[in-house]
Amino acid sequence: MSYTTRVVGQPNTLDYRVFIEKDGKVISPFHDIPLFENEENGIYNMVVEIPRWTNAKMEISKEDALNPIKQDTKKGKLRYVRNAFPHHGYIWNYGALPRTWEDPNQTNSDTKCVGDNDPIDVCEIGEAIGYTGQVKQVKVLGVMALIDEGETDWKIMAIDVNDPLAPKMNDVDDIERYMPGLLHATYEWFRIYKIPDGKPENQFAFGGEAKKKAYAVDVVKETAEAWSDLISGKSDAGKIELTNTSLGNANTVSQATADDITVGGIRKDAPLIDQSLHKWFFISGSKI
Repeated sequence: MSYTTRVVGQPNTLDYRVFIEKDGKVISPFHDIPLFENEENGIYNMVVEIPRWTNAKMEISKEDALNPIKQDTKKGKLRYVRNAFPHHGYIWNYGALPRTWEDPNQTNSDTKCVGDNDPIDVCEIGEAIGYTGQVKQVKVLGVMALIDEGETDWKIMAIDVNDPLAPKMNDVDDIERYMPGLLHATYEWFRIYKIPDGKPENQFAFGGEAKKKAYAVDVVKETAEAWSDLISGKSDAGKIELTNTSLGNANTVSQATADDITVGGIRKDAPLIDQSLHKWFFISGSKI
């Protein structure tokens, strides 16, 4: 199985769209990509929206047919995350788990807040820089619960299964063990990233604590069940586009229709990135 991208328009423009292909055929990253790559071994698929160190706020578009990745806007202007010292852009590969949905009509019993109406977010902490539209296979390690304007906005902590540290990373405590300081940096990043735009700092459930893998897996399961209710019509979709190419339901379209939706798109191979320039080095003070 090979995932590629089909691009419409130019980056940093309102028309820019990144569609996802599987084996050369256009699909929805929200509805067509399985949540699990290997459920028995706990390997999930993750769609990269924002590569590490970049600023453009890219996201899976819930409202567009086949849910391409596009840059978020506010009042007609493209959105970028500010550089809040000492961070530059996003400090992880940031994206989402397919076939998940944080239901805005359901209140979580722990956070006491409703879902944020999006696929669940993922912070992928491996050393390799991703690219927009990449489908990574990841291990879930833990989760933080950001409270954003009264909504629960889960942040799954995960690592690419191909990362050199992946065999050693099996729970949230391993992040601090092998990447000292990253959990605190993640908390700080989410706490302050809106302040440069004149907004107050963000709040968290659990005092900002990153919950363990078992809890995170339960959260993912809950959002997967919510997506199932969404795609089956049990939950009100509102403005969410349910168009897909694989599910065999009322919203499934032919490949010819999918190609019409992506007319003008150009197939893009994975970019060549010198990953040696982006390798993380975590220097513990006790070892200096």
